[in-house]
This record gives sequence, structure tokens and C-alpha cells, in this order.
Amino acid sequence: MHTWNSYSTQDSNTPNMDQLIFFHDLTLMIIILITTCISYIMLFLIYNKFTNRFMIHNHLIEFIWTIIPMITLLFIASPSLKILYLLEETNSPIISLKTIGHQWYWQYEMSDFFNIEFESYMQNYEEMNHWMFRLLDVDNRVILPINTPIRMLFTSTDVIHSWTIPSLGVKMDATPGRINQAFIFINRPGLFFGQCSEICGANHSFMPIMIEATNLPYFINWMKSFN
Repeated sequence: MHTWNSYSTQDSNTPNMDQLIFFHDLTLMIIILITTCISYIMLFLIYNKFTNRFMIHNHLIEFIWTIIPMITLLFIASPSLKILYLLEETNSPIISLKTIGHQWYWQYEMSDFFNIEFESYMQNYEEMNHWMFRLLDVDNRVILPINTPIRMLFTSTDVIHSWTIPSLGVKMDATPGRINQAFIFINRPGLFFGQCSEICGANHSFMPIMIEATNLPYFINWMKSFN
């Protein structure tokens, strides 16, 4: 997780986040190019000693500044639509993790192999070790395997929450009476943090998310520990 003194997005750990970062960089490059060109033209017109009488009515200029924005929008819309379809794609998931939002903690269920169910609260400050992250560590981490297709299911029992981990490219609302779905494929092991991103009440900022991505044998041993 790369966040300290950083002016960019977090380091990606899923193919979906790779695409989102690519789209961010592409759009930023286009915006900088447009801003630079418009600034140059405006300064040229303001500090120009001559007056061009054809700048008021000129069909060629009208045609150019209509076509160029259309082409620019096509360059932005094409990768945007591609990423939207990729985010909705579910490629034969092996594991399904159901996430249930509560005021103000997360509940997780995993019933593909074992009947796993546990709750995840923010780690109490008095019980934290020196290597833990304040307001980010939890008492029960979610353990997930790397290089494995995983389906995420989201719902809520009270109000709307939002399960968000930026480095995994996931931000999905947990809505009462509805199940939303996301797909992740974690590339490498590590600890990944997130928080609820939908204002859900007084303790909205105290329901962090913590994912520990690990290899498959460790994940299987973790599942067996629930039996």
C-alpha cells in the first residue's frame, strides 16, 4: 500500500485497478493538453496587438472547435466503456465472499467449502501493538488467496454502506434488501486496507476493512481453523 506523501493513486493489486489507473493517466494527459492549448490561445488573444475581424464569424473555426471536442470525447469514452464492462465481468469464480454492512462493523460469510462466518470490528486502541495501524487495523482480518477468481457479494442490514479498497479497485455499495456483486483477482500477497465510503451514521469512520492476501495453502489452513 503506497499512500504516504503520494500524489497518485495507490499501487494496483488487481487487473481491474490496472485498467482504472491507465484510464486515469490517459484522461489526465488529455485534460493537461486541452488546458495548455486553451491557455495559450487565450493569452495570445489577450496580449495580441492586432485584431482579427474574421475571429467573429468564421465557418472553418466553428467546424474545428466542434469536431475536436467530439474526437476527444471518443478517446475518453472508448476505454471508459471497456473498463465498465470489465468491472462487471465474472470469470468463473472459485470463491464467493459475502459482505454484510452493519452500524458500524462488517460481517463476512464464506460457504463454498466450509460454513465460515465472522464479524470484523476496528481494533481497540488500548489493545493495539506498535506495528498496527490506528483506525485501519481490525480484530478479524479477511484472508483471501492470490491468483484466484473471487466473487464479492455485498448487502446491508440497516442503512447504505460502501465497501471500498482502493488498491483492489473495488468500491461497491452495500444496500439493504439488495445484493450487489463485484469480481476481484488479487495479483500478489500483502495487507490491503479500506474504509466505508458511504456516510452511514455516527461511527461511519470507525468501520475499516482489512484484507490479507496470501497463498492458497495458508488460506486453506485459515478456513480449517473455523471447524
